[in-house]
Amino acid sequence: MPWLMLKQQLNLKLSQKLSPQQIQLMKLIQLPTQQFEQRIMQEMEENPALEGGKEDDFEDIADEFDNEDTYDEENDRIDTEDINIDDYLSDDDIPDYKLQANNYSADDEEKHIPYAAGKTFTEYLQDQLSTVHLELDEEDIAYFLVGSIDESGYIRRSIPDIMDDLAFTQNIYTTEDKIEKVLKIIQELDPPGVAALDLRECLLLQLERKTPSPAVLLAINILSNEFDAFTKKHYDKLIQKFDVSEEELRQAVNEIERLNPKPGGSYSESTRIIEHIVPDFNIRIVDGKLELSLNGRNAPELHVSKEYSEMLQGYKETSEKSQSQKDAVQFIKQKLDAAKWFIDAIKQRQQTLMITMNAIMHYQEEYFLTGDERKLKPMILKDIADQVGMDVSTVSRVANSKFVDTPYGTKLIKDFFSESMTNDQGEEVSTKEIKKILEITIGEENKKKPLTDDKLALILKEKGYPIARRTIAKYREQMDIPVARMRKEI
Repeated sequence: MPWLMLKQQLNLKLSQKLSPQQIQLMKLIQLPTQQFEQRIMQEMEENPALEGGKEDDFEDIADEFDNEDTYDEENDRIDTEDINIDDYLSDDDIPDYKLQANNYSADDEEKHIPYAAGKTFTEYLQDQLSTVHLELDEEDIAYFLVGSIDESGYIRRSIPDIMDDLAFTQNIYTTEDKIEKVLKIIQELDPPGVAALDLRECLLLQLERKTPSPAVLLAINILSNEFDAFTKKHYDKLIQKFDVSEEELRQAVNEIERLNPKPGGSYSESTRIIEHIVPDFNIRIVDGKLELSLNGRNAPELHVSKEYSEMLQGYKETSEKSQSQKDAVQFIKQKLDAAKWFIDAIKQRQQTLMITMNAIMHYQEEYFLTGDERKLKPMILKDIADQVGMDVSTVSRVANSKFVDTPYGTKLIKDFFSESMTNDQGEEVSTKEIKKILEITIGEENKKKPLTDDKLALILKEKGYPIARRTIAKYREQMDIPVARMRKEI
């Protein structure tokens, strides 16, 4: 058996490690305005040495704070290396036990602010169901069916599968006829079309509630007997099948197009919490020139607490220093360090945001002056990173989830970035420019004979953009534009 030998040897290697301050700055840069405000409030709650207000007194406090005589007794000076800054940096990996406290008695007053909660779509249907007269065995089936309706308003299960689910999960043994009977009752609830098993049934349920008219009756007939032909827009076949004129078919199709294919979505939209977008930057045109400003909420006025500075000064003037006083000054110094670092990080964040956005604004100056998306130049993160002398990851953090208020609306910054293609003149053009031209071309087409992808490719080639048919299809799908057959109108 070979002997195992232990060796000791020295190795030298270079490694790059981010300081806690750099980590803090990177995390602040990527936050949009609203989350940045919340982060400031959190830091001010956790660090009493940090206060809001003017920064006039900060420099004097900082100079005093940086003095080496802050605490020096018997060569036992507290240094920044003795400070644990982990408690002052935001981290997503904080254990739960650090965020919870169980030292509350049953008599403690509940001080949480109550928030109004809207009804869910399921609760809305259950409230209606409570007004319907049902037999005892039908009531359990009805509530199970309501619970099976998804957010779009459909039941995505077949009747036999529902029967099996009732037996295995609810211990309810019934028949398909009984389930269909209860389902018809639920389908009479609002919104019209709810609890349908498929799109065809959803549309028919809505049409059946309309006042009968020749157009409505023809629409019901089309969906009942020629649904596939309708979805494929074979209008000539429908005119022949039902022996109607083109105008009569157009009226019937208009009735169908006014229906809601997702009845549950209408309720969800009305109860959804509205999220307000707060732009991080503002761009204005003043005397024909672009003017950039940072949202004031991105640059709050913070300073180090004067009370904490006076406490530190009082300790320096004390002749006798006990161990408890040493512990107190270490705590104060930790808080002052954290406050100073946080203020510096905010200043650096403000500077980084302005430099980066200013480079983006001038790179896309022609677009910001005109608002024409066809003027957008090809631009990738590296283009801006090279201009401002920063890393690509820093530029990515600035562009991530941030908005700019322009004369043409509030825009997501990352939307200004796009890849490039070469036109027939050898010039690089943005893919956004090509998409805009493609959108305009489709918008101007004859809807009775929509342009196929092959024809679109030929048209764009004539305009100087040699693009393959598959690329046209890819751009069309990215813009949520259907194929030519589905764009056809009567």
